[in-house]
Amino acid sequence: MTKMIYGVLGHPVGHSLSPAMQNAAFKAAGIDAEYGVYDVAPEGLEDFLSNLSRKGISGLNVTIPHKIKTKEYIEQNGSLDSFARKLGAVNTVKPGPDGKLCAFNTDGPGFYRSLVEDLKFEPEGKSVFVLGSGGAATAVVMYLGNGPKRIFISDVDEEKTTALKKHYDGYYDRSRISIVDPMKMEKDLDASDLLVNATPIGMKDGDPSPIVKDMLHKGLRVYDLVYNRPATELVRDATRLKLHAVTGLGMLLYQGAIAFEIWTGRPAPVTVMKKALKEALKVNG
Repeated sequence: MTKMIYGVLGHPVGHSLSPAMQNAAFKAAGIDAEYGVYDVAPEGLEDFLSNLSRKGISGLNVTIPHKIKTKEYIEQNGSLDSFARKLGAVNTVKPGPDGKLCAFNTDGPGFYRSLVEDLKFEPEGKSVFVLGSGGAATAVVMYLGNGPKRIFISDVDEEKTTALKKHYDGYYDRSRISIVDPMKMEKDLDASDLLVNATPIGMKDGDPSPIVKDMLHKGLRVYDLVYNRPATELVRDATRLKLHAVTGLGMLLYQGAIAFEIWTGRPAPVTVMKKALKEALKVNG
């Protein structure tokens, strides 16, 4: 039987932890498969996707900067699941029986599962403050939907925050979401139960926290989507204040587990995947 080929598509993508996680999952499940990396520049994306079956690729994860463009391509040439359509981006691809590509977004459900299991937080009826308004923020906000009582979004890029609010308004109760001026966020953050950092601040060595430590209040839960280091400055600040805080490693784990199940039709070996991720994080760190 021919070895199955999978991989993560991005640019750049050499830093990805997904190969360690997915290769461990295939091995544990007894599946003869290999998961690699596909570094494809934006100008080569459509050609790559159009030749997926010819390349013998059975499934892909999609990461920065291709999530939105992949969604747009497959919307015209294949099919989108409801999450990919609603979240406006794609992070998982599987060729269908007819050769056409089927696209999914597992970021939203992966985030939610990690929020409940890792942070022990259920957002229904609560107030959520999201820093950032790009693809990661959109996945979070659009998956939470009408669950929270209030969603506050704040970003220095007014165009992006306006676009995210407009997208949200097209699906959910528009009275639940508000744009917050980054220079005047203290009041709304103080009224929030959960802070989500959906900005890239924290990914690089020496990055400060995106939030002044004094603005973190008692009872606030903190979820930092940054996952490429054991702890960000935001998570360290929150922990020093005895607040419950986690990085985005759990979101990476669970979105990958859902992708594995989409590709294979089998339950994901989550414990094995989590161990592989932690080991890869130590090596990369």
